[in-house]
Amino acid sequence: RLGVAMGRYEAALAEFPVPTKMATGGVLWGAGDLVAQSGTPRRADEAAGLDAERLGRAVVFGTLVHAPIAHVHYEFLEAFVRRFRITGNRAALTKLVMEQFVYWGYFSNALYHFSMAKMEGRTLEESAQRVRERLWPTMKAQWAFWCPVQLLNFKFVPVRHQLNVVLVTSVVWTGFLSFAFSPSSTPSKSSDADAAPAS
Repeated sequence: RLGVAMGRYEAALAEFPVPTKMATGGVLWGAGDLVAQSGTPRRADEAAGLDAERLGRAVVFGTLVHAPIAHVHYEFLEAFVRRFRITGNRAALTKLVMEQFVYWGYFSNALYHFSMAKMEGRTLEESAQRVRERLWPTMKAQWAFWCPVQLLNFKFVPVRHQLNVVLVTSVVWTGFLSFAFSPSSTPSKSSDADAAPAS
């Protein structure tokens, strides 16, 4: 049965790549947040149990924001190395450098922190301040975690499955983001942001 399910998933991925990756992204971002919530310390004034709003924000971001943009990103990287006829180890290294150090890492993490802040009900200025405070620590963690993962991903995995590798691995990464940068564990340095209610 697993083989049949995988075959159907592969067919859906080939015929409807973006919706399939969006569905996968929502499930796995949600799973990552559930993992994080199980170990995230809570403030004394917070109720115990599942934070459904926080889980919902992770699922929305993974489904509607991250997955479709990431699909375009991986297709672009593949087109880039093909255009300039970069092959083998050089292709994997080129993709890694472009992703982690040229544009994608900064963009995707800034988008994550900004989107989470807006979905919590923060103002534009408060959301931008969160990005300024948290982007550099996130980038340092990302380079340590994702560089070896993505080098292997770009080297050995077909491009149509590269986002799926990232989504599966992101259960761990999303858990880290939710744990390290949740409103409970790291309140904003801005007093106004601290006072703003989460949605």
